[in-house]
Amino acid sequence: MNPLSSPPSEAPNRSPALADSEGSVGYTVIDREATRQAREQQVGQRPGTLNVREGALKPRLFLISYSEASFEEDEYTDRYDELITQLRDHPDLKHWIDVRGYGDLALMEQLMQDFGLHPLQMEDVLNDYQRAKMEVFDDHRLFMVSRMTDFTRNFEIDDDQLSIFTGPNYVLSFQDDYDDCLDSLRVRIRANFSTLRRRPVLYLAYALTDVVLDHYYPTMAAIGDYIEELEEAIFADKRPRRLLNRILRIKKDVVRFRRLVYPERDKIAEVLRLPEEVMPEELKIFYRDAYDHAIQALDLAESYRDNISSLTDLYMSDQGNRMNEVMKVLTMISTIFIPLSFVVGLYGMNFQRENPDGTVNHLNMPELYQPWGYPLVVGVMVLVVIMQFVYFFRKGWLTNR
Repeated sequence: MNPLSSPPSEAPNRSPALADSEGSVGYTVIDREATRQAREQQVGQRPGTLNVREGALKPRLFLISYSEASFEEDEYTDRYDELITQLRDHPDLKHWIDVRGYGDLALMEQLMQDFGLHPLQMEDVLNDYQRAKMEVFDDHRLFMVSRMTDFTRNFEIDDDQLSIFTGPNYVLSFQDDYDDCLDSLRVRIRANFSTLRRRPVLYLAYALTDVVLDHYYPTMAAIGDYIEELEEAIFADKRPRRLLNRILRIKKDVVRFRRLVYPERDKIAEVLRLPEEVMPEELKIFYRDAYDHAIQALDLAESYRDNISSLTDLYMSDQGNRMNEVMKVLTMISTIFIPLSFVVGLYGMNFQRENPDGTVNHLNMPELYQPWGYPLVVGVMVLVVIMQFVYFFRKGWLTNR
């Protein structure tokens, strides 16, 4: 049955992906407020109701048609009818329909009708906070969701949803942004004698997933470099402001990245369990390689999470050491002035030298009437300070040892 002329299929066999260890879903950092509003708008709505988020970009339509011997690429924005005509006129070619932007609800509904997409799946596309997953149509077509990631200049992980539908001779992909990480795949398709152009269209769906997984590594490499910078900043003489906030923020991002990779690994595991008539065995070997990549990315995320936890402990330990140094200095200053304050306070007492009857009381501070009394007391105080400094030096309190 040609999906370009058929009505929407029956309800798909929805096989939920295994939950990750923390039971969380991935979400977008940049549009967190918009995502929250979108979720609130869906409360109580009928399942399968399509909503376009306010501020969504205008859709741009790209089509790549190829075979082993030919290649054709064009943008069909505002020319949807020509795109459908191109698909119907060339059933012998393989097609990649790339939709970027969701800001036209009528076009989204038209795509759903022409390609036989189920409303629940189209709802998952437009509400792009879905975790990575895989579902199977009744006619053995696939619906897959992946999370594309990038480490932004603001030292945050930005993740976008990539939704993929497969058909007899096409792959239909959706994303909410014009920029993505798939340019390397487009270059491979354009190249003459490309292996990708010789393989079945399901291989293109694998290639999309593989490129997304490959871009996890630059993200993790950037996070690793940033963690090293934070570690060096801890021991720097002049720390950046709010260093602890930066450490806690990157820790939060690493935990979220780990939540993104867990469903991706489970999704690929579900693909590997598909029967032969849905996923040929010669393609499963590629998904096994992608599964290994997901495991490696997950191991890196686990390692970085442990590193950041150690980094937090290191920061608090160094902060305590710095505070101890301050307290040591203040304690030494207090220790120096305690005997001096005692001497000054002792000679500040107002006991009279002469009694009321005119006699002299020799016990009441006779030093007050000595010609060298003041220099002698000052000298004693200086001597006490010198002795304390000698004691502190021998104890190593004036050095770093």
